[in-house]
Amino acid sequence: MLVKDKKKLARLIKKKRKLLFLRNVWWKFIKFRNDPKWRKPKGHDNPMRLKLKGHPPVVTVGYRTPSEIRYLHPKGVKPVVVYNASELAKYNPKEVIVYVGGNVGLRKRLEIINKARELGFVIANSLV
Repeated sequence: MLVKDKKKLARLIKKKRKLLFLRNVWWKFIKFRNDPKWRKPKGHDNPMRLKLKGHPPVVTVGYRTPSEIRYLHPKGVKPVVVYNASELAKYNPKEVIVYVGGNVGLRKRLEIINKARELGFVIANSLV
């Protein structure tokens, strides 16, 4: 764990905000509503580019997540993807949360899940 104080870590994670940045006037045109992903506003008089009140937020450095909690799971632990049961030996159960790889078959997935539970890991995408 990067932050030693669990209360501070919990407070930072709770305060963390996940804004949805959408392109300008996505609500106005059907072609943008179907695919509203972020595009930088570029017009000279564009109110979004000028950051005027009442217009959507523009991606800026100030929205970045604090470095102490960046890439952490909401439980405050680091997520790791595991593809076989032997990889579990590299990690500490108190510091990581395990995701079983998406391209792992059912037989090996069950093997990984059983071994992880035996070792005390928390599994984020288990079958049951």
